[in-house]
Amino acid sequence: TVADQTGLTADVKVVGGAGDNAAAAVGTGIVRDGTAFTTIGTSGVVFAHSSKVSIDPKGRVHTCCCAVPGAWHIMGVTQGAGLSLKWFKDQFCQDYVERARQMGIDPYVLMDQDAAQVPVGSNKLLYLPYLMGERSPHNDPKARAAFIGMTMDTAREDMTQAVLEGVAFGLRDSLEVARSLGIQIERTKICGGGAKSLLWKKIIANVMNLKVDVIESEEGPGYGGAMLAAVGCGEFETVEEAAEKLVRIVDTVEPETGLVEKYEKRYQVFKQIYPAMKGLFQLGM
Repeated sequence: TVADQTGLTADVKVVGGAGDNAAAAVGTGIVRDGTAFTTIGTSGVVFAHSSKVSIDPKGRVHTCCCAVPGAWHIMGVTQGAGLSLKWFKDQFCQDYVERARQMGIDPYVLMDQDAAQVPVGSNKLLYLPYLMGERSPHNDPKARAAFIGMTMDTAREDMTQAVLEGVAFGLRDSLEVARSLGIQIERTKICGGGAKSLLWKKIIANVMNLKVDVIESEEGPGYGGAMLAAVGCGEFETVEEAAEKLVRIVDTVEPETGLVEKYEKRYQVFKQIYPAMKGLFQLGM
């Protein structure tokens, strides 16, 4: 038997888990219609639960069965989310790394303070976060990252904030596709390393015009995997029950009307950049 082969007792339960984002959905309580989460790790994800299958005919987002039996999820992925900020840190913010080491803090804290020097919604610089091509909604491995709108007055803090905003705009692209499929989203939970940044959460809330709920645990996938195991072991009857009892919201970042309007104008400009540059990307630049 498998128990004999592994040296485990026959009492050990084997429970089916889920992929990282499907598990993160459980870990953030995204188990019913009208709920969604946004994660900013190396990549960025917009993930919405759906009791009905909705497939984008253009293939801009992914539709998969989720960890809740009989249900589905719609998922859009920005390849270079936290990766963009890490790249910017490694290439342009090494002085922060040394300062942070001396202060005993994360260098991203200093980068956040740097970006916060620019009034939110007032940055004239735009950033395409396509360091690794792009997955959603363009599905284009030849897409490339770019800063658009630099002048002699452009400072590093402008570039830092533009990176945060560019990732948020990329995630907004996936949100718009989900909405076009009839998925209704009024608020989103957030997880991943980017959830530690109050500035990034504020930008996401206003770019998406959604309330952003911060949960007690930042470890969405790991927490969700443990919750699935708990259901499998009989601690909870359903995934929904586990989510209701274990996922706790500790803070909410709400969009501000003035900033939503500013970011809406900037998003409309952002949307035009990839189509304008796609031909150049295809040349292999």
